[in-house]
Amino acid sequence: MSINTEKFVQENDFLVSKTDTKGIITYCNQAFIKIVGAKESELLGKNHNIVRHPNMPKIVFKLLWDTVTKKDEIFAYVKNRSFDGSFYWVFANITPSLDVDGNIIGYYSVRRKPNPKALSIIAPLYEKLLEAEKTGGMKASEQLLAKTLKDLGTTYDELMNNLQRKK
Repeated sequence: MSINTEKFVQENDFLVSKTDTKGIITYCNQAFIKIVGAKESELLGKNHNIVRHPNMPKIVFKLLWDTVTKKDEIFAYVKNRSFDGSFYWVFANITPSLDVDGNIIGYYSVRRKPNPKALSIIAPLYEKLLEAEKTGGMKASEQLLAKTLKDLGTTYDELMNNLQRKK
């Protein structure tokens, strides 16, 4: 398949994966395995970025890691790549997994079908962030995201959640 071929997460599917603290996949459910088009053995023990799409702005992953390493959860729209080269969008919730002493021992991600109306806003925003990264690096992308959020009068978390609820 082509990188321009889109797959769609089914309405009732939850794509679940767990990683260790370095992002190495330790668990993935059948819905995740199916959309990625892989065997479980091709995913377990691999870095989760194995499904990262090249058209995802790095600033989104910086924000994600900055958030979860502080023991906070984050919601984000993510464009991933399947093993056959196609892509799929998800609305992801990533949370740290803690041991009894409150230490991070890994991360847990549950992804579901994104609101299509949200993608009409997210996709162009991500394109602008990518362009900023190409010309000015991560700093330029971070500044553009901050300016966009300020202009919208919202926070990143509010934007993600409001877009998912958008009717």
